[in-house]
Amino acid sequence: MTPRSRAAALCLFSLLLSHAQAERAGDIARGRYLVALTGCADCHTPLKPGPKGPEPDLARGLSGHPEGLALPPAPAPQGPWIWGGAGSNTAFWGPWGISYAINLTPDPDTGLGRWSVEQFIGALRTGQHRGAGRPIAPPMPWQAYGQMSDEDLRAMFAYLQSLPPLRNAVPAYQPPTAR
Repeated sequence: MTPRSRAAALCLFSLLLSHAQAERAGDIARGRYLVALTGCADCHTPLKPGPKGPEPDLARGLSGHPEGLALPPAPAPQGPWIWGGAGSNTAFWGPWGISYAINLTPDPDTGLGRWSVEQFIGALRTGQHRGAGRPIAPPMPWQAYGQMSDEDLRAMFAYLQSLPPLRNAVPAYQPPTAR
């Protein structure tokens, strides 16, 4: 390879790399927009007391139900009140049992760090954890998210993978108990 062809190849490689980086940055920006628009933080970011009432705990953004927050047993459903949630807005109870908002950060042990984009899309299309695991319990609106385009879901995943990983082991789903 001549010095001139080597320089041309390096230039082409740099252009392709710059284009790929710009495309990834665009996906992350679109993903950030979609995650905000679809309200992911509403349940996946715990609330904390603030001067005007509960407010998102941004230090735990999108990390799910706090692992150290032990909850008492859920109340029995009565009359038309058949479901509810914890004050953190990350744990919910109803006829399905008790569900906890999962950690959406890229932590490899407690979050989405070992998930593939295909598993993420599969979960939102099928309503099954990682696209093939346990059912995703209410109130997670996977049916609505599953209507989004692959491109939008890929952008959301790119954004979630760009976040700082937060270690937060969320409790496991609890199926309903006989009352």
